[in-house]
Amino acid sequence: MNTNIIEILKQSSTGLLMMSESEYPFEVINWGSKCEPLTTQKILQITNHPQDSLIEEVELEYFFRNIAFAQEWHDERQKQEVVKFQALFNTLKDNLEEIKVYRVGTSSIDIYIIGKTPTDDLIGLSTKAIET
Repeated sequence: MNTNIIEILKQSSTGLLMMSESEYPFEVINWGSKCEPLTTQKILQITNHPQDSLIEEVELEYFFRNIAFAQEWHDERQKQEVVKFQALFNTLKDNLEEIKVYRVGTSSIDIYIIGKTPTDDLIGLSTKAIET
């Protein structure tokens, strides 16, 4: 079952780039079930960040607000990307539960979108954003 979810996430995220001051691809993460309960400190430990790193937890909808939902200021290319990001957003919502987005860092931000599978494994996507 998890193999299917991993493959679906790979297909949904292929070719998409996290837009910030740079562009980064999305990569599938499979942390298994070894990390319950998931806390911000556990995220820092799993991702090998120092325990004093700045970490922010945001809701999935908030994270995707400008890239998966049409905005009046989007140009034609961005409107086409919105459709692809909306499909990724729906794929995450349809296949994972208790999804959280963790942003680690200040200007070079590592992003982890993690949710639970029906078998309680932690699977999701990672990417990076540059915000100066």
